[in-house]
Amino acid sequence: MKTRFGPSSRSSVTSTTQRTSPTAKAWAWCWCPVLQGPRSKISTIVSNIPNLDFVNVSMNPLSESRLEPHMAQTFCRVRRLVLINTHISWDTVHTLTQHTPELQELFLCLNGYSSVAQSQTTCPSLRLLQITDNQLQLWTEVRKLGLMYPRLSTLVLANNNVRSVDDTQDALQRLFPNLRSINLNNSGLSKWEDIERLNYFPKLEEVKAKGIPLLQRYDTQDRRSLLLAQLPSVLLLNGSAVSDGEREDAERFFIRYYQDCPEQELPKRYHILVSKYGHLAPLAEVDLSPRCTRVEVRWGERLEVVSLHLEQTVGELKKQLKAVLQLPSNGIRLFYINREMCAVVGPEELKVGCRALHSYGIRDGDEILVVPKAKSRCSSAHL
Repeated sequence: MKTRFGPSSRSSVTSTTQRTSPTAKAWAWCWCPVLQGPRSKISTIVSNIPNLDFVNVSMNPLSESRLEPHMAQTFCRVRRLVLINTHISWDTVHTLTQHTPELQELFLCLNGYSSVAQSQTTCPSLRLLQITDNQLQLWTEVRKLGLMYPRLSTLVLANNNVRSVDDTQDALQRLFPNLRSINLNNSGLSKWEDIERLNYFPKLEEVKAKGIPLLQRYDTQDRRSLLLAQLPSVLLLNGSAVSDGEREDAERFFIRYYQDCPEQELPKRYHILVSKYGHLAPLAEVDLSPRCTRVEVRWGERLEVVSLHLEQTVGELKKQLKAVLQLPSNGIRLFYINREMCAVVGPEELKVGCRALHSYGIRDGDEILVVPKAKSRCSSAHL
């Protein structure tokens, strides 16, 4: 048997009869290869730590264990109880929760649950339930958690194939009146109606819904915008805070996304947002592809028409012209001639290698004059 105690106790137990100070708070992690006899080793350890408030018995094989009520009373001061991958039965869970009046956090992950056995006795102190990586699929099972834990504020259902949120507004308000956070990551939700029903939780502020089938066909930004527009009270979405500006952008995106759909396909939220913002004009399409222009490139007596990408730099243009015109590698100078303004301003030398061509205002029909660097020590005024 291995037993470890937290910093507050500053000691390790060498026998099950050793006790900590009655005023000390402690936590325990226990691993017991065999649980047998009228009193389990875990219960014995717990009974010897009167102020124990955190117990982690993860990885212990508890599927066959039974906990008598008088033994469960040893857990009466526990506030956090971790039963991950123990395959503990619901009957034993209920026995524990009925005798832990201060229990606030319960972890039941990886226990193979495909259903929830409802207890007739509630656990009103519980605030957080993490029941991830089980086999829950039907909302009729999930709703039992609200009946048993009426003050639940955080429900973590990630990695369960829950297929829907199938309840009325009145039912969800009654079952989960204090729920502020729900984690549905990697669940089986596939309809927007299920997302809409999340608004029926009266105090919901945080939603996590990554990896659900409903959102697979959207890109990352559209997923967040469409989710956010459907959840007006949510302040945290998939772990990120929601600003007022982001919410407005998402709601406007939502209107434009659905405004061309047939009336019968429009979600309820669409009409609410239209009443808030009105009917919005489509966003203007902006072409951000590199702009091109055709100019005449003069090299001595030679004249070539060359297509230029105006996003490229002067240095990149020099490399292009050396390749196209097969110019010598000992260096060249470039001069830009504006056909309309050349009589007024004359040629302008393209000196700065990192400057983009579009900043010179080059247009179709203008001219680029190429001069060998070795032969051109005069100013542009002498050209």
